[in-house]
Amino acid sequence: MIHEILPVGALQCNCSIFGDETTREAIVIDPGDDIAAIQAILDRHALKVTAIVITHAHIDHIGGAAKLKKATGAPVHMNRDDQLLYDHLDMQAGWLRMETPERTSIDTEARDGDSLKLAGCDFHVLHTPGHTQGSLCLWIPTEKKLIAGDTLFRDSVGRTDLPGGNTRQLFSSIKDKLYPLPEETVVIPGHGPETTMGREKERNPFLRDL
Repeated sequence: MIHEILPVGALQCNCSIFGDETTREAIVIDPGDDIAAIQAILDRHALKVTAIVITHAHIDHIGGAAKLKKATGAPVHMNRDDQLLYDHLDMQAGWLRMETPERTSIDTEARDGDSLKLAGCDFHVLHTPGHTQGSLCLWIPTEKKLIAGDTLFRDSVGRTDLPGGNTRQLFSSIKDKLYPLPEETVVIPGHGPETTMGREKERNPFLRDL
């Protein structure tokens, strides 16, 4: 399976592009910005986007969703508990002193236990509230990869001091949803370098009490 990670926007959100080498279908996760660069990767691999998945509705992860949907016609998947955050995209833009990006409708509610399929692989939706109420991760067992959004980072965890954040929920989500994953699972966080579940269990200072 094709998998390219492109840091996009001012906050360098990790946008993941997964592609099926046979059908040329693709899933794009967290197109926060730089849609031209994302489209260039899609064009290079001759990929057609069949789903746009948002791990949470912070502007750096969802800011380019409307442009990508307009360019590809692909539906946008997001957990409904982040709709209020998305409704206040202008407020988020104000925090960062940037122009408010275009908004789009959410086509499909991404619920815990749902899955998307690409290249014979299941992308399982794990609802992991804490960083935001609608935060989710995508677990791809055949690839042994976790797209973690801003729930878990290398040596850190998602912040909970923004609207919708809840520290207790965040740690419960990590313990209940992420800890059961195999130690060798490669974790692609929303920002920064990748890691593994085993490494974070052993070394992440925020997880010592878990």
